[in-house]
Amino acid sequence: MGQVIVTTVAAAAFLFALSAPSWAFQCPSLVKQIEDEAGQRFDDAASSAKKTAEQATALHKEGKHAEAEAKAKEGLKTLGLAK
Repeated sequence: MGQVIVTTVAAAAFLFALSAPSWAFQCPSLVKQIEDEAGQRFDDAASSAKKTAEQATALHKEGKHAEAEAKAKEGLKTLGLAK
């Protein structure tokens, strides 16, 4: 019985570890979308979105991927590109 629990927990941890890198890579992709769109614009929304992208990048580098993704999505919304 105990061995089944250990095996189940190990399998769950392994699956979680495999899925974690996909979360990490979404942040830079969203930031790139902001940079691509804001780089062509010179309005207040673009300026605000660029600052938000910088914050998202900093959060990503700190390993705070959920927060970075939320911040990047905020920047996309500012540009009218909400996802």
